[in-house]
Amino acid sequence: MKKIFIPLFFLFFFSSFLNAQIKVVSTSDAPAAIGPYSQAVVTGNLVFCSGQIALDPVTMQIVGEDIETQTRQVFKNIKAVLKAENLTLSNVVKCTVFMKNLDDFGKMNTVYAEEFGPHKPARSTVQAARIPRDVLIEIECIAVKL
Repeated sequence: MKKIFIPLFFLFFFSSFLNAQIKVVSTSDAPAAIGPYSQAVVTGNLVFCSGQIALDPVTMQIVGEDIETQTRQVFKNIKAVLKAENLTLSNVVKCTVFMKNLDDFGKMNTVYAEEFGPHKPARSTVQAARIPRDVLIEIECIAVKL
């Protein structure tokens, strides 16, 4: 019984601690959340950024019809959210890329490499059956405050 009690105690203690320490990130320089979520949340030294699509933060309209243009807008939005926490793309440790069509991977990857430069965070890329607003790409990321 002791073996079960101790891990459950720590799980309860740390989950309560983390819940008390969650900060919501919001900036007008990135598109407003279009659902019941935050642009990002911070807990400890980790920043969890919600997926960004190619929305212009002022007009809330989709920018571009090709993968390169949409990917560039996604990165503008990600950088704006990170900037709200005084971070840059160099603080990103993990990205998940959702694409409408993996045939566009090479073009997306070129823009992705330009944006990150020599920094290479971990990444997963998946083809998604449908992405909000029928865009071509959505990217979410996790950053760390150093």
